[in-house]
Amino acid sequence: METRKLGNTDIEITPLIFGTWQAGKSGWVGIEDQDVIDAMQAALDEGITTFDTAEVYGNGYSEELVGKALVDRRDQVVLATKVFANHLKADQVIEACEKSLQRMQTDVIDLYQIHWPSGAFKSEVVPIGETMGALNQLKEQGKIRAIGVSNFSKAQIEEAMQHGRIDSLQPPYSLFWRGVETELLPYCVEHNLTILSYSSLAQGLLTGKFGPDQQFPKEDIRSKNKLFQPPIYDKAQAALENLRPIADRYNTTLGNLALAWLIVQPQTTAIVGARNTEQAVENAKAAAIALSVEDLAAIDAISRTVTDDLPTDPVMWAFG
Repeated sequence: METRKLGNTDIEITPLIFGTWQAGKSGWVGIEDQDVIDAMQAALDEGITTFDTAEVYGNGYSEELVGKALVDRRDQVVLATKVFANHLKADQVIEACEKSLQRMQTDVIDLYQIHWPSGAFKSEVVPIGETMGALNQLKEQGKIRAIGVSNFSKAQIEEAMQHGRIDSLQPPYSLFWRGVETELLPYCVEHNLTILSYSSLAQGLLTGKFGPDQQFPKEDIRSKNKLFQPPIYDKAQAALENLRPIADRYNTTLGNLALAWLIVQPQTTAIVGARNTEQAVENAKAAAIALSVEDLAAIDAISRTVTDDLPTDPVMWAFG
């Protein structure tokens, strides 16, 4: 699989990135440890070398599984993880990084990201300069290679950039969730930040596997996802039916059509999770799809039948 430079660094990442939120199990149902470990190893076999996790995914459990799955092939992979909003004081950042290193059984984190801005989820507000100071220190010590942010606004990135180099932004971005395109995408293009899109398949909605009457148990994170609520969900179902003939022409799945569209957007790579080997192998095929200019335009138009009516709030979930 082709690789791309991460921001201004010499780190080479794949356009498809294996996401491991599900590996932490919290907020997900029906996830088996060995299945996810097998999926990570299968993804690597298929050429996906970049893996994204976070300390908050299952309170470190996802990072542990990433470590178990990839420790014997560490020299082949790029590891990205995140520090949560409640650990942004300088000493907390240092401690969180050390714990992530231990859980993933590695000496260096290739991309270390601030998961949510300070103050999110009622966390204590910490000046970004303090957090960036700690991250810069970790970078100088060789414990991290690059700094990224997630769920930041343009103004928040600009403020962070006053204190050090940011090389990536991780926002929600998919055919059905395109708020990033208004301000953030142009900024990332101008300043050479790589976008690592999360929920690239709109938490599975873009695979077309959920019917009109789909109901999720309340412990499943998707029960709170705005895209799965009427009337947006009904518009999404109609859009999927219009996308299906295009996917058929390329002899591919709806999900891989959506991923192929996403990774040709400027500066954009797509994080996509898998709960088993079969899904991991299937996802990897998206990197080989070359969409025509005409089909890209058609996909864009179909997408906007859903996204034009979305709330401007960037958070995809009604956490309440």
